[in-house]
This record gives sequence, C-alpha cells and structure tokens, in this order.
Amino acid sequence: MNRQRRRFLKAAAAGGVAYAFGRTPGTVWAQSAGTGGFADYKALVCLFLFGGNDSWNMVVPTSTAEYNAYSRSRGGGTTSSLAIDRTALLPVTRVGQVAGDPTFGFHPSMTGVRDLFNAGRLAVLPNVGPLIAPTTKAQYQTAASTGHPLPPQLFSHNDQQDQWHSLRGRTVMRSGWGGRVADVLASRTADQQLALNVSLAGQTFFQAGEVARPYVSGATGAATFTGFGTTGVAGGRKTSFEAVLAASTGSTGNTMYERGFATVQQRAIRYADRVNAAIAAGPNFAALPNTGVTLTPLQTQLRTVAKMIASRAQLSMSRQIFFVSVGGFDQHDFLLQDQPGLLTNVSNSIKLFHDAMGEIGMQQSVTLFTHSDFGRTLTSNGDGSDHAWGGVQLVAGGAVRGGQFYGEYPLLEIGSVLEVGGGRMIPTVSADQYAATLASWFGVTDADLAKVAPSINNFGTRNLGFMA
Repeated sequence: MNRQRRRFLKAAAAGGVAYAFGRTPGTVWAQSAGTGGFADYKALVCLFLFGGNDSWNMVVPTSTAEYNAYSRSRGGGTTSSLAIDRTALLPVTRVGQVAGDPTFGFHPSMTGVRDLFNAGRLAVLPNVGPLIAPTTKAQYQTAASTGHPLPPQLFSHNDQQDQWHSLRGRTVMRSGWGGRVADVLASRTADQQLALNVSLAGQTFFQAGEVARPYVSGATGAATFTGFGTTGVAGGRKTSFEAVLAASTGSTGNTMYERGFATVQQRAIRYADRVNAAIAAGPNFAALPNTGVTLTPLQTQLRTVAKMIASRAQLSMSRQIFFVSVGGFDQHDFLLQDQPGLLTNVSNSIKLFHDAMGEIGMQQSVTLFTHSDFGRTLTSNGDGSDHAWGGVQLVAGGAVRGGQFYGEYPLLEIGSVLEVGGGRMIPTVSADQYAATLASWFGVTDADLAKVAPSINNFGTRNLGFMA
C-alpha cells in the first residue's frame, strides 16, 4: 500500500472519515460558476419503497371482467388468495372516462392518495419498469438467441434498485439519474448554497452525479460535531478546529489525502450549520407538526424536506431533488396482514406532505414520485408474492395532470400477452420515460434528456404528459 495512502487512512480512522465522506455536506460538489439561473423554484421528491411494492394490490381493476382476471391470478377463492375484495376497494373515476371503460379502485388503506387522485393532484403510471427498448413477450422469450436488450439480473433486489436509480441498462455507470440532472443543470444552479440533491435516507446511487455530489442529512437535519458550539469553551473549540483545517488545506507540505480530508471536514462544519439554521427557521406545519403528533419515520423525513423547501430563499435554492425512503415491502409472507399498514403510511405521508406544501403555497412547485425495486408476481407463494418486473407508480403535486392513468393498465391474467411466467408482467412504460418526463418539467432541455435517461431515444414517446 502506498505510504501516503496509509497515513491518510490512519488519520481518517482517528477523525471519523465515514462521517466526513458518507454523512455530511463534505460530499457536496463545489459547483463551478455559471450563468442563466432559474427565475422560479422547483423540487422533485423521490419516495423509494424498498423491497418491491406489491402494487397490483395498490391500484386494482373493479370492472367485472378485469377484476375476475385479477382475482383468478391472485388465487381468489383459495386459502392462499392475495386478492382484495372488490367491495372494499376505494373506487375512482378517471378524467375522460366513458361508459364501458375499465374501472379501478385504490387499496382500502389509501384514502389520502384516493383523495388526491379525485382532486386531480395525483396520477397513476400503471405498468412501469426498467426497459432498454420496448419489449414484447416473444422478444423476452427469445432474447438469449436474438440479442434483444433486456436489463440484466431481472427480479434481483440490488440490481433492479440500481436500474431504477441509474437507468443504466446494460452499461456500467457510476452515476444516478438524479445526479446527472444536477450535472446538466450545474451552470444554472451555481449560486445555490447547497447541493441540488439532498438525501434524508442515507447515501443513494440515484443522487450521485458524474461531477455533482449530493448532500446527505439525517431525517431531522444535519448531524453536528460533538463538543462544538457557538459560545464559551465549545465555541472556542470549534474556532480552533476550523483554524487547524484551514492551515491543513493551505499547506503544500501536506499530502493530497490530508488536504482532501481537511476540506471535507471544513464543508461538514459549514453546511451543517447552514442547513440546521434553515430548518430551525422553517414553519411548524399543521400537516406535519413539530409536537403533539407522533409522525412515522417517513413523515419525519418529509417534514424536514418541507422545512428545507420553506427555507429555499435563505439557501438561495432554485432547484432541489430530495430522496426519502421507507422499507418493508419485500412481502414473501403475511402480505394481506402487513400491506395495509405499509400502504396506510405511504398514502397518509404523501397526502400530509402535499398539504404541508399547500400551507406555504408551494404545491405547484413540488412534485413527489414513487420508485420501488420492482413489481410483484400476480401469483401467490402461499402467503405472499415474489419478485417480478412491471408495477404501478404514483406521482403527486399541484403541477401533475392528475386523475388519470398514463400508460395502459395490463390485463392481470396468467398467460396474457405481457405475462412471462409466474405472474410477472413486462412493463409497457419505461423508467427512462418516467424520469425524462420529470426531468423535462424540472428544467432539463430536450437535447440533454439522453444524458439523464440514456435509453430514451429507443422509445417513441419521450414525455408521458403527466406534468403540466
């Protein structure tokens, strides 16, 4: 091992490099100066449902033929049935729906999301997933011999999470599509006092750019250095440490690793103070209050997002992408027992966050969208479902053309034209199209869309139309 690298690792172990690199604004890219900034503010909020949400129970057909196919595929009438009773579903009417069209309902636990859909503030993408090119059942079945491009390692948690995060297809990438949005908008967001990408749920591939680096915070704000303060001994300790770091970064006698470590620590202190001050100045939202109500961990993350959005002017922010997450969706067992609680949390959290944005007049400027590892099998494994491919995603916000489905909801029938075995459905809308639509609304030009969504040119429709 190189001697300088050994010295750096030894110093890092003593000084907490995991905190410095992994959990602080030291990962923020020092954006280069540029021109042409935005005159408005927009934010995207990615809500990742880790484990693979069984979304065929989240939005369910209620018209007779379509519901009967769903029920048969999900084992209706058997002891291993995963089907939701049709009378329990929350019915909705889609914009433009006419007599004879299939009808649908939300899971009985999702009243908040149902209300947003009916208010035209939430849209449904009924069969979306990672695709490199449009794929038929025949192309899927013969891909090994014909070379038709399929995402690698389908049905694998880690690989499909990476596909959603990066849209990489079969190409090795070190960046996610949220990070690449930050890259292409760098010259227009150079005056921002914080990274464009902010995670409230740990480091994520989704927000890593080729150049841009995300800011990683805790669920309630930035962690601070123990023993630091603004007055007395604690204030003096902080001032002295900052002086040592300044000397280290400016010393030509130090190694590149030592200077780099000092720079990370400088940014950690600077941005933690800045972010926490902005959060402290944020309002006490009635929808997501500071006290008096016990929030779920997801709602706590979204409350911090809301406070940061409320403090956008203080941080000179015009564009932000936030990442929040909730787990527990890998439901091989106890699906009907546990899914209601999981979907209640998701539904209520989306509705409360939307209401909080209404309190500060930002509903039109903030769009929340869901991702998950993959959809689940239609078929039951006895008490749950297994890993699959296409599934349902949701988009919520004042700028969303809600009350509609974007893409065709598939016939949930074993042996149907999109079912490829075990109740796994081929997506008919690609994750690239989904991301490109959001990125276009956010301010990415059409010329730059392929940098964000590398496979977008393989699809005839670049913008799905769910954003105003």
